Amino acid sequence: MRDTLVPGIEHELRFTVPATKTVPHLYPESEEFAGMPEVFATGFMVGFVEWACIRAIAPHLDPGEVSLGVHVDLSHDAATPPGMEVVARVRLEAVEGRALTFSVEADDARERICAGTHRRFVVDRDRFDAGVARKAG
Repeated sequence: MRDTLVPGIEHELRFTVPATKTVPHLYPESEEFAGMPEVFATGFMVGFVEWACIRAIAPHLDPGEVSLGVHVDLSHDAATPPGMEVVARVRLEAVEGRALTFSVEADDARERICAGTHRRFVVDRDRFDAGVARKAG
């Protein structure tokens, strides 16, 4: 991690929700999800917030480092139909060793859809991959 990875880093990410990011597409093999409304799925919204955080800190990581999500505490306050743009705004609030805490919020064209916090942990990609390989046996 570079010494520029400090609290206060902010990033905004925009994304137009396609039909493939709606609830029925979250687990296509699930009959229960298949029958749900076609709105931006909470699972994909979490990934969208993570994407914004990853982009926020990318210039501040050393080669070979990545960050992994370790905790999410997000509300999902409003439904967003496909075709509507969503905007995530993230701010790095704390850096504790390799642990990073972000405040996050997201809006669609009409209203707030998400708010909360997200934690990520910076790891060496090669060491992480080696650990996963050991676990896989």
